Amino acid sequence: MPLGLLAAALLTTLPAHAQSAVSRSVTPEQRSTAQQVAARGVPLSALAPDAPDHYTVRRGDTLWGISGKFLKSPWLWPELWGMNLQDIRNPHLIYPGQQLDLERAGERAMLRARGSADGQPGPTVRVSPRTRVETLSAGPLPTLQPQLIEPFLTEPLVVDEATFQHAPRIVAQANQARMLMVKGDRAYARGPADAPLLKGSDRPGNFRVFRTATPLKDPVTGEILGYEGQYIGQAELVRGETEAGETQDGTDEKTLPVPATIDIINSKEEMQAGDRLIPEPPRIFRSYVPHAPEMPVDARVVLVHGNSVRYAGQNYIVVINKGLRDGIENGHVLSLLSAGSQIVDKTDGEHTRIKLPDERNGLVLVFRPFDRVSYALVVESLREVQVGDRLGNPTR
Repeated sequence: MPLGLLAAALLTTLPAHAQSAVSRSVTPEQRSTAQQVAARGVPLSALAPDAPDHYTVRRGDTLWGISGKFLKSPWLWPELWGMNLQDIRNPHLIYPGQQLDLERAGERAMLRARGSADGQPGPTVRVSPRTRVETLSAGPLPTLQPQLIEPFLTEPLVVDEATFQHAPRIVAQANQARMLMVKGDRAYARGPADAPLLKGSDRPGNFRVFRTATPLKDPVTGEILGYEGQYIGQAELVRGETEAGETQDGTDEKTLPVPATIDIINSKEEMQAGDRLIPEPPRIFRSYVPHAPEMPVDARVVLVHGNSVRYAGQNYIVVINKGLRDGIENGHVLSLLSAGSQIVDKTDGEHTRIKLPDERNGLVLVFRPFDRVSYALVVESLREVQVGDRLGNPTR
């Protein structure tokens, strides 16, 4: 498989309609909901108990956080957007400095916005005898705190074992006195026989280095859903490899294959022979508008991320056993259900074994779906989350 096709196969993590530098568009269903709410507001029962009458958007806020200030269900973003449809026409574009005012009339409520809705300066206000200036971020608010998920947008790689084994591999270190490689070292690599690692204007020159790590096993079926590659650094291709029977100087004195030369430009940990090279993916802007799946979801937690971590809580990353092929996409909000324990009923005289009901435990937000699994952030949790816990559609 050519490296270009291999890169596409490995690094496509979004549906085709979302693989662009443009943020996720609003679905027709979301727009319809927003228009309905904009015309009549939302029921007071949908508001959070302590919803503020006024709120000024600040640096460090997130769309998820602001939605949760006004609504009981933060993932009902179209409702929040619809409540200020006339002032904020794009749900991605809420900026620091805007004033949000909650208006209650009868049994309905409406959210109004004052200030610029496009990130540009609003009307000039003259004050005296002094001028007070406050610098605000020029960019719109993120949905989540970026630092919680940024490493997982590029570092994990989920592929099947055969695909991973077909990627170019490091074969040796330039300094033969050492076995391990770090930033600043030179090393050598080879591609598979049908796709040698060559240099050219139409070929990738920068790579991420991965090591086979964890098999992702479905806790229900026992099936291996994929293998998570462990990100360990980055490398740059200096010279391509030479096919057997040729040498770089054009002579035929040697007939052994000559591997490609790479420089290690970044290392998260020490590299070694056998580690795999994956072409550097294009930089993609991803947006995560919170919304509920339109189809029924019955998923399970496959993995809790972190070294030797067995349980997860709020702001932890989990892997679930549903992905793109199941309709999962960026921004999907799922309800967490802690599995009920199996116990012996000591009250019936027969010691019958029973299973306690599953209990709602919190919410996760999907931010990176692969074909058969997805990465999600635990945004709310009442109790510990563990492998095997169920996930389903959120309820109001």
